[in-house]
Amino acid sequence: MRKMFNLCLFFLLAITFACKKNSAPPPPPTPPTAPSFSLNSLKVNGTYNGFTYYNVNFKPNILLTFTTSLNAGSLSNSIQLIGSSGVVIPINTSLQNNDSAVLIQPVNNINPITLYTLNVSTALQSKAGGNLQSAIAIKLTTSIDSTDKFPQISDTALLTLIQQQTFKYFWDFGHPVSGMARERNTSGDVVTTGGTGFGIMSILVGINRGFISRTDGLNRINTIVNFLTNNCTRYHGAFSHWINGTTGATVPFSTQDNGADLVETSFLMQGLLCARQYFNGTTSAEVTLRNNINTLWNGVEWTWFTQNNQQVLYWHWSPNYNWAINMPIKGWDEALITYVLAASSATYPINQSVYSNGWASNGGMKNGNTYYGNVLPLGPTLGGPLFFAHYSFLGINPNGLSDAYANYLTQNTAHAKINYAYCVANPGGYNGYSSACWGLTASDDNISGYSAHSPTNDLGVISPTAAIASLPYTPTESMNAIRFFYYKLGDKIWGQYGFTDAFNLTNIWFATSYLAIDQGPEIVMIENYRSGLLWNLFTSCPEVQQGMRNLGFTAPYL
Repeated sequence: MRKMFNLCLFFLLAITFACKKNSAPPPPPTPPTAPSFSLNSLKVNGTYNGFTYYNVNFKPNILLTFTTSLNAGSLSNSIQLIGSSGVVIPINTSLQNNDSAVLIQPVNNINPITLYTLNVSTALQSKAGGNLQSAIAIKLTTSIDSTDKFPQISDTALLTLIQQQTFKYFWDFGHPVSGMARERNTSGDVVTTGGTGFGIMSILVGINRGFISRTDGLNRINTIVNFLTNNCTRYHGAFSHWINGTTGATVPFSTQDNGADLVETSFLMQGLLCARQYFNGTTSAEVTLRNNINTLWNGVEWTWFTQNNQQVLYWHWSPNYNWAINMPIKGWDEALITYVLAASSATYPINQSVYSNGWASNGGMKNGNTYYGNVLPLGPTLGGPLFFAHYSFLGINPNGLSDAYANYLTQNTAHAKINYAYCVANPGGYNGYSSACWGLTASDDNISGYSAHSPTNDLGVISPTAAIASLPYTPTESMNAIRFFYYKLGDKIWGQYGFTDAFNLTNIWFATSYLAIDQGPEIVMIENYRSGLLWNLFTSCPEVQQGMRNLGFTAPYL
């Protein structure tokens, strides 16, 4: 029995020994992990402003302070300055403050008006071997290069230059078949009715300023009028918003907007009547032009657009959808010219009640509030987009013009001054807004593609046409903006057809587009400021004078 016990004990010990021999040795003790660390403070050129900085100089000092001393060897692999195109910008780095702070500076000057990002990754290490707890990204937008991009010239010469360069949009870029104005510089065969009206007025400026001859201008406008007469569809005398410049076919603006656009037609007629008054000679070409313009002008059935004798005009009519859009033309906006022309028609005139009840809503378009120290007689809060003060007033002279609702020079001046003051105050905090960089109106943008920018729809987008076309209302403020646009931003926004459509200095975006309805007001309103040419032509029309009197307007020229 004892022998058996000893044998069992032997086997048990053998098995225990074998198990111990085959088992893995215990792991060595884990060394303690170095603690992570974090950013303690940040300053760009000595100032803290979160992680986004504007108007940064071209060789900024960026000081990052951390909660521990840094490993100098980890700096080069963890800190990068990246340009907007993704290019890595060479930088110098140096440790300070017992190695807990790093000073970063570009090796060379960086570019103006450019977004850079300083990235600090979690590969940044402390001397103890710990890693940065969270990556850091700092946005740096550099300032405008304040040097002049073009030689200084007199203000008079600058205004002429802007008119001459912008005129090329309507002259050099006019449609080769119809002569009409393309909607924009990428529109191909699509021409615009209202923009063509602005273009006709611009051609008159071109003749008056000596950019082209009277004969050449006359021939181009004859081409346009003949095309409108012989090739284009009229809907109760009105034209569509868009037209194919080769065939004359209507190009739908939208599915149901494939017929008459009364407001666009009004802008066209405004220009045509100015041309009729300008070409007052006895040659057969000028007589023929006047007769053909009168045929188009007298053919517009303004009363039809009251939609069965309602006391308001309607914007659209479609041969397929009739009044489906059903949009009444009510003030205050850009369409005062529509009511003035409708009242001036010798063939289909509206009466004053349509103006009072429809356009003016029996006084409902009045405002009367004060914004930035300016009383605004009419319109929406803070005035709306500035084209309200431009499109109708390319021809209508606001000087001394009043009716039951407003003095129109007061209205437009207040509107422009409010727009200016809003941009100077810059409640949205957008980069670049200033007393020299202002103007909110409808234009292309990089946010929504196209928008009617205004103080109540501010996307950070400045449209040069807004300040330029306001020159008659805000001569000092507009001239300051014109100088800034040309001399300081000219390398970004001055091009083949004058100033491009818009820019955004917060997102660093510059349009490459030109639009007829933005280029035209620049030429025309500069000329009205300088000579009153288009105001004098339009208000010299006897039927316009009578129509405005019929609506209750008073002015020295009526």
